[in-house]
Amino acid sequence: MEHDFWHKRWAEQRIGFHQESVNKFLETHYSALNLAPEAQVFVPLCGKSSDMLWLREQACHVLGVELSDTACEAFFAENGGAAEKVLVDGFYQREKDEIVLLCGDFFKLSADKLASVGAVYDRAALIALPENLRHAYAEKMIEWLPKGVKVFLVTLEFEGEAGPPFSVRADEVRALFSDRFDITKLASECPGEGKDAGRTEIAWLLNDRTLGR
Repeated sequence: MEHDFWHKRWAEQRIGFHQESVNKFLETHYSALNLAPEAQVFVPLCGKSSDMLWLREQACHVLGVELSDTACEAFFAENGGAAEKVLVDGFYQREKDEIVLLCGDFFKLSADKLASVGAVYDRAALIALPENLRHAYAEKMIEWLPKGVKVFLVTLEFEGEAGPPFSVRADEVRALFSDRFDITKLASECPGEGKDAGRTEIAWLLNDRTLGR
């Protein structure tokens, strides 16, 4: 999506995609990542997700990237106080209690920014992007992520092409990531009613096959 689209959504607080509660799949299947204490977890297009606080409670270090400065500022303001904003390598960076948020364009990251990442948690990035950008996103992740990394991915499946969020089917997940990762479906759930009725939410674990090469 165009940058202005997301800036406008945050400015107008039209953020129905934001979840107040921790993602149920993350809570239930986090152990599948088998992370060492103090491992760094990368959260792309993180918004102000409370999932980052939960990850920190599991003794993870968190690195998020988010286009909206409004979202980055709100995350810290709503969770213990403001964090100083400094410009580092083209990104506005805020840091507090082992949570680092980089404000800027995901596609302007580089491999060195992710060199210490042990896992990726993607609940809202892939499904926020139209098809052409999903391909570009996956290519960058495959290019940048260090060897041995694991990815905890959450997708949605539903009829129609409207979005965001977009429907990303299982065959597309495999087409995007199978060149580097072994892909396992962990769980799925389809709410029978409410605003998410008709949408199937799916959790995936991606294990890197390049370790040891």
